[in-house]
Amino acid sequence: MGTMRIVDLHTLRADGGWRPFSFLKVTTHEGLTGWSEFAEGSWSPALSEVIRALGRHVIGEDPTHFAKLSAQLHAVTQFTAGGLSHQAVAAIENACIDIAAKARGVPVYALFGGPIRDSVDVYWSHCGSFRARHPDLFEKVVGKPRLKSLDDISALGVEAVARGFKAVKTNPILFGPAGPFLLNPGFVPEHLGHRRGLDEPTLHAIADQTAAMREALGPDRGLMLDVNFSLRPEALRRLARMLEPLRLTWLETDLHDPAALGAFRSVARVPVASLESIYGRRGYKPYFDAQAVDVAIVDVPWNGFAEAMRIAALAETFEVNVAPHNFYGPLADLMSAHFCAAVPNLAVMEFEGDDVPWKSSLLTVASEMRNGQFIIPTGVGWGADVDEKAVAAHPWASGRIT
Repeated sequence: MGTMRIVDLHTLRADGGWRPFSFLKVTTHEGLTGWSEFAEGSWSPALSEVIRALGRHVIGEDPTHFAKLSAQLHAVTQFTAGGLSHQAVAAIENACIDIAAKARGVPVYALFGGPIRDSVDVYWSHCGSFRARHPDLFEKVVGKPRLKSLDDISALGVEAVARGFKAVKTNPILFGPAGPFLLNPGFVPEHLGHRRGLDEPTLHAIADQTAAMREALGPDRGLMLDVNFSLRPEALRRLARMLEPLRLTWLETDLHDPAALGAFRSVARVPVASLESIYGRRGYKPYFDAQAVDVAIVDVPWNGFAEAMRIAALAETFEVNVAPHNFYGPLADLMSAHFCAAVPNLAVMEFEGDDVPWKSSLLTVASEMRNGQFIIPTGVGWGADVDEKAVAAHPWASGRIT
């Protein structure tokens, strides 16, 4: 058997409701294909074009040598490390890892010493958040009611319990005259507050929302609040003090300064999660040195599976658990599940509890949830391929704003 060679890279997108589901297909001369999912949104425009441009460097190469290919691509993009370059390299690497596992007839996690576990607890991410941002879509397409008041926040908690979720994560949802809106996460233009502060009415509104969710969930389920980049340390300290009685699983926040995040964690009496937007071990290490987090969030599609595993190993040397950043589509669910299967220092897996009804149909094998847990796939590669006919049946409208 000769050396396997890459002959083609092809990107395609499916309608994911409020964002596209973006996939990369890598084909070899033997007909073996590998798949990955990548994130293409308002913060990563034209990522498909970057992937295709970098993909020219791997035509004719052996995809089973994914570590070599990844190193070569990172070398090519050394002057623009991070951002779109890093995400594009990761997408190519992840598809090649799928091929490498298929060539050996094993699941991806078997290439990395797994599985340590055959199922993983998940939390419902963005619980209510996208219902607030996209009410028409959720009412007409997903079939979920609009949020109108704190009573609807309580109803979300009741729904989470009924669906078996052991934890939920939400974002600050404020109710104004025009309806609900999110406290600006710091990466979209709506309601942008450049000061990134917190006035007293807003502080109390967030506390009331979180308290309503806690009461509906009961005392035994996890509750996380994610404020993204919306607050500076001064506001974070005030928020953490206000939320202490609600026993958060974690308060999730993002700051670009490791020392500032470490200083906040040193005084916060709630666990702190962060780092979903960081690339590579070199990016994570200053935060670990600053003892900035209780849980390190790791994005597998952004970093690449192999580097995500190395980040988890680095986190473990600092006695820090990890959780995948996973608010994407169906293949990314599987990619994150393989990560969860292989790392010892796992906290929990993120999962979108609200999504378009055709999401599972986009894969050749649907993922499985049972009693609030994601079942780790056992098939070769990621455990499923993208169903190209299903993707074609749900096209993403070019030019849509996410």
